[in-house]
Amino acid sequence: MKTQSKARAGRIVLEIVMVLLSLVFLYPLFLAINNSFKSFGEVMTDVVALPKQLVFENYSYVWSFINYPKLFLNNFIITTVGLAGIILVSSIAAYKLARTKTRWSALLYLVCIMPMLIPFQSIMLTVLQLAKDLNLSESTWGLGILYWGFGAPLAVFIYHGFVKGIPKEIDESATIDGASGFKLFFLVIFPLLKSVTTTIIIIDVMWIWNDFLLPLLMVNGSPDTKTLTLAAYTFVGQYTSDWQYAMTAMVMAVLPSIVVFIFLQKYIVKGVVAGAVKG
Repeated sequence: MKTQSKARAGRIVLEIVMVLLSLVFLYPLFLAINNSFKSFGEVMTDVVALPKQLVFENYSYVWSFINYPKLFLNNFIITTVGLAGIILVSSIAAYKLARTKTRWSALLYLVCIMPMLIPFQSIMLTVLQLAKDLNLSESTWGLGILYWGFGAPLAVFIYHGFVKGIPKEIDESATIDGASGFKLFFLVIFPLLKSVTTTIIIIDVMWIWNDFLLPLLMVNGSPDTKTLTLAAYTFVGQYTSDWQYAMTAMVMAVLPSIVVFIFLQKYIVKGVVAGAVKG
């Protein structure tokens, strides 16, 4: 009985700690939503206080001012192109590296995942120059392609650990049935990666959709290729800052990714559990 009581008390304490941590992480989002319904005067008077009167006009003004449908389409193109490349390249590379047991494959695997340790700020000028040389700058499609290189290391790492848990007998059986090469991968192996692929999609959607620094470097100079996060930045200037509009634009920018996360969050747990069991 004492052991059960201690275990129950431990779970209660853990749950309380997790709730408090959740509130800490949700507090910035609360401030953004709270101030998006305020007038400029209320925001400057008290950031934390609840709005005395809900100013819904902030949303209609920001919608028309930044041309929200156009920027939403830009974000959608960038995120879709980035995800497609990351998943396609990383899954194939991880499968081949996991199935090839040589010294060179192990070394190549390390080379593929080591960029995770390199801060983006240390290479951003080089990336900017390379993007200009390849005509990828000032383009939503080009920006999406750039995310392939930045997202692939983590995706290869996750896929590689998962593929190692898939029995090689599946490959051999498929080969006997006439499937080989890309047919073997896309018809047999890739469907088995569904849970971990969903996990990668959720992680990368949250990252690419809400990214600020890379779009700032690549497409900030072109109004037709701006992203939603960059649009929020336009309300903050050197001489004047419309914080109520900036908060409104930020809420409108992150809301789609939050919706995706809410509907697909259960697949993150499934992917992690499946990977742990197979590993």
